[in-house]
Amino acid sequence: METKFIFVTGGVVSSLGKGIISASVANLLKARGYRVTIQKFDPYININPGTLNPYEHGECYVTIDGHEADLDLGHYERFTNVTTTRANNVTTGRIYKHVIEKERRGDYLGKTVQVVPHITDEIKRRMKALGNTGNFDFVITEIGGTVGDIESLPYIESVRQLRWELGHNCVCIHLAYVPYVAAAKELKTKPTQHSVKKLQEMGIQPDVLVLRTEKDIPADVRRKIALFCNVAPDAVVQSIDVPSIYEVPVKMQEQHLDEIIMRLTGVEVKGEPDMAPWMQFLNKMTSAEKDVKIGIVGKYVELPDAYISIKESLFQAATYNDRKLKVTYIQSEKLNESNVADKLKDMDGVIVAPGAGQRGVEGKNIALKWCRENDVPTLGICLGMQCMAVEFARNVLGIADANSTEIDPTTANKVIDLMDEQKSVTTMGGTTRLGSFDCVLRPNSKVAKIYGSQTIKERHRHRFEFNNEYLEKFEQNGMQCVGINPESKLVEVIEMPEKRWYIGVQFHPEYSSTVLSPNPLIVDFVKAAIAYGEEK
Repeated sequence: METKFIFVTGGVVSSLGKGIISASVANLLKARGYRVTIQKFDPYININPGTLNPYEHGECYVTIDGHEADLDLGHYERFTNVTTTRANNVTTGRIYKHVIEKERRGDYLGKTVQVVPHITDEIKRRMKALGNTGNFDFVITEIGGTVGDIESLPYIESVRQLRWELGHNCVCIHLAYVPYVAAAKELKTKPTQHSVKKLQEMGIQPDVLVLRTEKDIPADVRRKIALFCNVAPDAVVQSIDVPSIYEVPVKMQEQHLDEIIMRLTGVEVKGEPDMAPWMQFLNKMTSAEKDVKIGIVGKYVELPDAYISIKESLFQAATYNDRKLKVTYIQSEKLNESNVADKLKDMDGVIVAPGAGQRGVEGKNIALKWCRENDVPTLGICLGMQCMAVEFARNVLGIADANSTEIDPTTANKVIDLMDEQKSVTTMGGTTRLGSFDCVLRPNSKVAKIYGSQTIKERHRHRFEFNNEYLEKFEQNGMQCVGINPESKLVEVIEMPEKRWYIGVQFHPEYSSTVLSPNPLIVDFVKAAIAYGEEK
């Protein structure tokens, strides 16, 4: 069949959950057997989120082909079990950079380069690119920001043009907020009406309205919204708050959102989506009674979105281990020798989080020392693994000044050092070791047994590496370097076999964890944490 294009816009306020709705639609269509992908267009001028502060933008997600992407791509993968690439996330910065480079080469033959048609043509080209591959039946495109934002105008104009070009192969979904005013005890539809009116002023009539709300929206109120927004009454659905984002696809299916989209795009509606595996996960999630308590030690804990993939991977792992996840975020900057026991003693397991820079690193080292000495199940991810190596060198090998050159460029004992290929790099964005790489695991190591394989592929995002000059000394004293990249010989996994569960990984296992395919390392970590909690 011809590729169908679904555009998702948002209005009234940001952070309504366009990414979750997009992922939920993809989930339902994929459950019907269709080939589906999702892409996000972000209106900021950064080339990608790689240089953005996590406090401002949350986690930087990494695709398999080494693209630093918006965190919504993590939701896309977790909901669909389909990996994403750089083609699935485009920013205004990338669009303008490409157009300007073409202008500098003379590709426009001396014409005046303008937002319309040159910028909008490039946006449209990228919006259609995934569909042109022939690999997908549905391409879902989420437009970042809200309708009316100055920076979003070229994207909205591009969607307007594509609606005419694609005809019945295109459908527009608009997500808007219906607030509940407690003092008046009333749901207010005017914000949604104004949001749709703004979209209409830009030449787009939405086909479907998804109404975000904390309170159930009665049928008569939905009919009122349909009437004033020129949308068919049966194409107005609500997205009410639910305990877990993983319940959203089911709520959308109950209101036949997938069927509405299929009818609008001329696709015959037959049968029901096969949601059995998804429902099995939800049933385990709702039936779990006992908690597993995991501490995440990091410097961005005030904004949990900075560690959203870690949290979601833990949630999936806890669910498959028949537990409810209870996460405690621990600010590494405030950890010291006198309070570390009090902060960590109630945890069943501890994750020392990734990051960059000096702030909070010594707190991570202190946490790792306490976890190692008290034999608490511990997972170090990226910088967390590097801190694991530094702490071991200092407190087991007796190398008091052991450090990473990221933290102390003058240290004599560079247990962690800048990768050779990074030493000539002067720019920041997109220049780290990025993407999916092979890792060969030592036979009979704990990690090899967990993965059930001696060769794995996981995603990376780092500039610094374990210094192999210390490898032999580490192994002689109980820290085994059991995962090696076959080409670069980089150490990517360390473990202490005599401990309950003490493993550090240079890669990010959380990126490859989805609802239907949870990452085995994180599942096993949670399993070990549960066992330790019961033993306590």
